[in-house]
Amino acid sequence: MRGVEGRIFEEFSPGYYGICTVGGMLSAGATHVAVTPLDVLKVNMQVYPIKYHGMASGLSVLWREQGPSSLWRGWSGKLFGYGIQGGCKFGLYEYFKKLYSDLLVDRNSSLVFFLSSASAQVFADVALCPFEAVKVRVQTQPSFAKGLVEGIPKLYRTEGLSGFYRGILPLWGRNLPFSMVMFSTFEHSVDLIYQQVLKRRKEECSRTQQLGVTCMAGYAAGAVGTVISNPADNIVASLYNRKAENVVQAVKDIGFVNMFRRSLPVRIMIVGPVITLQWFLYDTIKVLSGLPTSGGIRSRLEEEANLSI
Repeated sequence: MRGVEGRIFEEFSPGYYGICTVGGMLSAGATHVAVTPLDVLKVNMQVYPIKYHGMASGLSVLWREQGPSSLWRGWSGKLFGYGIQGGCKFGLYEYFKKLYSDLLVDRNSSLVFFLSSASAQVFADVALCPFEAVKVRVQTQPSFAKGLVEGIPKLYRTEGLSGFYRGILPLWGRNLPFSMVMFSTFEHSVDLIYQQVLKRRKEECSRTQQLGVTCMAGYAAGAVGTVISNPADNIVASLYNRKAENVVQAVKDIGFVNMFRRSLPVRIMIVGPVITLQWFLYDTIKVLSGLPTSGGIRSRLEEEANLSI
C-alpha cells in the first residue's frame, strides 16, 4: 500500500493503533473529568434515592451539606480510570474491527461492530474496575478517602484485591451492552448521514464536515447506549456501596422499574454530551495525524485495496 501524504502512520499499522489508543485516553479522560459534578450527583441519587430525589434539589443538598468541593470528589479516579479505559476501548476497538472484518468478510457489519466493541470493552473494564471501585466510594462516603492516593491503599487494606473487582460482573453488564450499542449506533449513524443526508462519500467532504458528522453520530450513539445500560449502572452503584451483597439482592432492592428510571435523566445529560465530545476529540486527534475520521470500515478497506493496485 502506498503512503498517503500528510499521514504520520498508515491505517492499521502499529503506529495507527497507538494514535487511536492515545486519542481514546485523552478524549475519555478529559471529558469524564469535565462532568464530575454531574457524576457525583448521579451516584448519590442511585445510592441515596430518598435524600437525592431530583437533580436541582440533589445539587443543592450536596452544596449545602458538604460544600462546593464535594462536587469534584472522585475527579482523579475519572481522569486516570476512564482515561485508561478509553485508551483500551478505542484502540482495541479499531484493532478488533479490522480483525473481525477480515475474518467475517461476508457477514453483516453489525456483527463486526458488536464483536469488536464487546472484545475491546472486556479488557477496558478490567483496567477501569479498580479506579471505579475507589471513585464510587469517594463520591458517596466523604469519610472514606479524599482521592485515589488515599483510597487505593485503604480499600486494599480493608477488602483485599477482591474489593477492587467486586463490581466487575455488573460493570461488564453495564458497559458491554452500552459499548456494543454505542459503537454500532455510531457506525450506522455515520453511514446514514453520508448516504441519506449529505448524499456524498466521506472522502468528498471536508474535514470540518466529517467532524460535524462525527458529533451528530456520537450524540445519537451516547443517548441510545445510556438507556440500554441504565439498569446495570444502578446495580453497580448499589454493590460498590454495599447496599446489596449480590446482583439478585440489588435488583430486588432497587425494583425493576426503578432500574430503568432512577438517575436516567442525569445520565442522559452526562453521557450524551460526553460521548459526543469524546468522538469529536478522538477524531480531531486522528485528523491532526493525517488520518480519516471514524466510521465506514468497508469503504476504507476498499480504498486500501485500490491504492495497492
